[in-house]
Amino acid sequence: MLSFLRTPRALCLITTAFFISLGCNYTFYSKLLEVYPWSPQNIGFLSSIALFFTLTSIFFINLLAIGKSLRWVLMALLMCSALTAHFMDTFGVVIDVDMLNNVLQTNPNELGDLMSFKLLVRVVFLGVLPCWWVYRMAPVVATTRQSWKEQTQLGLASLALMLLCVAPFSAQYASFVREHKTLRFYANPTYYLYSVGKLAGQQLPSQETLAAPKPIANDAVLREPAHDRKELIVLVVGETARADRFSLNGYARLTNPELQKESVVSFRQVSSCGTATAVSLPCMFSSLGRESYSSAKNNAAENVLDVLAREGVEILWRDNNSDSKGVAKRLRYEDFKTPEKNTVCDVECRDEGMLVGLREFIKQKDGKDVLIVLHQMGNHGPAYYKRYPPAFERFKPVCSTNELSQCSSAEINNAYDNAILYTDYFLAKVIALLKEFDETHEAAMLYVSDHGESLGEYGMFLHGAPYTVAPREQTHVPVIAWVGKHFPSSHEQLKRWEQAVLSHDDLFCSLILGFEVETKMCDEKLALWTRPAQVH
Repeated sequence: MLSFLRTPRALCLITTAFFISLGCNYTFYSKLLEVYPWSPQNIGFLSSIALFFTLTSIFFINLLAIGKSLRWVLMALLMCSALTAHFMDTFGVVIDVDMLNNVLQTNPNELGDLMSFKLLVRVVFLGVLPCWWVYRMAPVVATTRQSWKEQTQLGLASLALMLLCVAPFSAQYASFVREHKTLRFYANPTYYLYSVGKLAGQQLPSQETLAAPKPIANDAVLREPAHDRKELIVLVVGETARADRFSLNGYARLTNPELQKESVVSFRQVSSCGTATAVSLPCMFSSLGRESYSSAKNNAAENVLDVLAREGVEILWRDNNSDSKGVAKRLRYEDFKTPEKNTVCDVECRDEGMLVGLREFIKQKDGKDVLIVLHQMGNHGPAYYKRYPPAFERFKPVCSTNELSQCSSAEINNAYDNAILYTDYFLAKVIALLKEFDETHEAAMLYVSDHGESLGEYGMFLHGAPYTVAPREQTHVPVIAWVGKHFPSSHEQLKRWEQAVLSHDDLFCSLILGFEVETKMCDEKLALWTRPAQVH
């Protein structure tokens, strides 16, 4: 009756699914045991869970392995599952839609920082060798009709067995689904397969995304001041900086020695729009806000830079990171990641190289409002030791490898804090540049990090956790402002609201009002410069 389970196709597929389930799910089973400790009363349910997710893998793999594609589908899944296992087990990350977006937008330099001997060993033993076995053992399907028959039988059988797994433990499964939803994020390969499908659906072009971006703030009007001074704002977009590592915010280490000499305001209660650059960066420039944000909606509409450019503001985006994630695609964009453009490079090109030539650029735009966006490399991990010149290695010893598992917590934190020191130096240089124009312009600097970073708290490293389960370390970001003596909002006014509860959602209207543009979109919105938020 169940002879189809003994066919070469079924045996090869089932064996692969069990191998992935047992060999590539250390994080999943570890987190499962934290919730349901190994004990006589839990053995049955834990075994059921393990079998259920294995059967789920069989069901999905069976759907994908159509006809003669079995061998190649299994080999692809083995390689992807091996990579997923490495990054989940090593860094505690989740391979969801946002993380897949990050992967697709990772540049070669960032990819190099993630390569390691441990990754190579993992891929060889969990990916390459099993792929060799599959290549030898996977059958060549005789006919399409026979393939469809076997596929249908195995699919129905796996569904029936999944129901049998759940039936004896229905009460425990109800609690599992209701109370511990996040555990499924770590199931390999089922969750990343689900995420791939979801991402593919999001990437399908719609009528809205194919059309030109929809104009927003059509009522925007640039208010003409009663003086000749023009606005000059430098917006520094930080990378992977967390608020609790800034001494301006109370961190015990002196990580902001230069900024503490300046009259800056550090807003201490700011949350990010996402936990990864691919989401946070476009979201903070969007009018949608975190709750309503999606990639499709964002691509279908203008952002705040488009509105300002339409009102005559001269905008320049300089990037020492991956790119602008589409924010500056309709504006002047300069890539500072290579020595061809960036004149300050050693082991990598430095953020301060983005300042070269800015003085001349500002002078050329005399009589125009100017917004300059500087997108930092900042604290991008895991190779924190690369993110600063040797002169900034003040906290020692440091983790001088991208394999964080080889370093102590102190070494990782030292390297990370040194990178914050370099950002402090960079921001002080930005302020020094703006001071040269303090008499002739209404000058200001605003620093906003895109997201934070986990440094081992709760067993998590890096960033990109689903927002619903992301720790505060990944969502609590630093925001620092400096204003010149002619800027409409004074230092004293800003200082009163440094404990205001703010978020990336407030950047849109902060820029709009910072350039003295009036629009109904910002009538009821919060803004860093002018309208205080609720203070807790």
